[in-house]
Amino acid sequence: MYEHTWESVRTHEVPEWFRDAKLGIFIHWGLYSVPAWAPRVPDSAQVMREQGAGGMFRANPYAEWYMNSARVEGNPTWRHHRETYGPDWDYRAFAVEFDRVTAGADLDALAGTLRAAGAEYVVLTTKHHDGYTLWPTAVPHSRHESHQAGRDLVGDLTNAVRGAGMRMGLYYSGGYDWSVNDAVMRRGSDAILAIPRGDYPAYAAAHVRELVERYRPSVLWNDIGWPGGGDLAALLADYYNAVDDGVINDRWTESPARFPWWLRPALRLSDGLARRFWTHMPEQFKQLDFSGAKHADFVTPEYRSFDEIQDAPWEQTRGIGNSFAYNQNEDPADLLPVPELVRGLADTVSKNGNLLLGVGPRADGTIPEEQLAVLAGLGDWMRVHGEAIIGTRPWRRAAATTPEGVEVRFTTRGGDLYALLVSTPTSRRLTLPVAVAPSGATLLGAGEVEARADGDELELELPATLPVTPVHVIRLAGAAS
Repeated sequence: MYEHTWESVRTHEVPEWFRDAKLGIFIHWGLYSVPAWAPRVPDSAQVMREQGAGGMFRANPYAEWYMNSARVEGNPTWRHHRETYGPDWDYRAFAVEFDRVTAGADLDALAGTLRAAGAEYVVLTTKHHDGYTLWPTAVPHSRHESHQAGRDLVGDLTNAVRGAGMRMGLYYSGGYDWSVNDAVMRRGSDAILAIPRGDYPAYAAAHVRELVERYRPSVLWNDIGWPGGGDLAALLADYYNAVDDGVINDRWTESPARFPWWLRPALRLSDGLARRFWTHMPEQFKQLDFSGAKHADFVTPEYRSFDEIQDAPWEQTRGIGNSFAYNQNEDPADLLPVPELVRGLADTVSKNGNLLLGVGPRADGTIPEEQLAVLAGLGDWMRVHGEAIIGTRPWRRAAATTPEGVEVRFTTRGGDLYALLVSTPTSRRLTLPVAVAPSGATLLGAGEVEARADGDELELELPATLPVTPVHVIRLAGAAS
């Protein structure tokens, strides 16, 4: 049993299932799925590098931020909302259409699609920053009589996901809830000032306890941060006691319980300085940063990876496109091509990470055809090459380049070493710069290949015709040590 102290909570060890899983699907689904709109801009990491947080709020690529973006006067979503729905349309009115179309959503079909893509776990947004809950919460809202879905979408999808053989994780927006304090985020300082206070810490904690009690999520995935003033260590200890093989992410940094009088003017001053000197700031300050939590099982870089193998397991999170939720304004060219997705997955796994891939259903729970095509391509690759991903661990190094110019990533499993060729060989001869002597070599999907150890290199003779696939994988039997 975990005690209600940080010292006790920090003794939690990451379970093997999470280290093995490697591929999860992130589902952003809510009222924002009805308008389903954001401007066509680069991904969040690029926007942050080029324009800072203020630039993100002026042209936010995330459709799930629709409620906020539609209230930032003059930005693309603000204009779209006025032209499409009128200046007086209340965001909460989208609930009528959302309830109508979700009543018949086929969640077994949705779960089956995600399983066929090779996913081992799913994370669902139970409440995003708009405060709308996808489960019938008994916790009263401070401002609205009802701000929840008519159907228990959390429970029904949880049953479907588990029935398809995957683990279920639940996302909760602890840092922001615009339905509670009516915050509008326009500049970088609002990232702190928009965190609700007052009764909100107790409200959020009651929500999380309800989710844990009802659904027993394998992943408790908080976003942005956590409101100070409560007992977060007790909340997390109770989660671990209820779900002994559960995991939590890193986005639990607590905000001050009370903001000192000088904080707002100081943050406004920092806004001006950041805008003025943004192009001269070091790159590490131009990233979405969620560090500072007192405990986490894994970190969650967004739309970015690491350069080297990490000692602890981690999770890269990104959408199939530049938005996590469905954005009807995106072009198919904005979505990840299957080869780029598979290469990114190989790179992440080689560095001890999981990939949490964002999928945005339409309001009715169906996945748009362009996203389905990407998932189908990923599933086709995983069915042949998944043994080099699922259940693997990093090798002595993550990457290498062959003398022939082929980029390689490495993983290990059960004593075997896998070489994932993230660029395509142009000749039959392939020289891996590794000092190993396998008992056999197999090109997955094709068959055995000739291998000869020569000092610090392993020479391979590939088939004259290679299978058509974004990443070729060679299993080197017994070579992982």
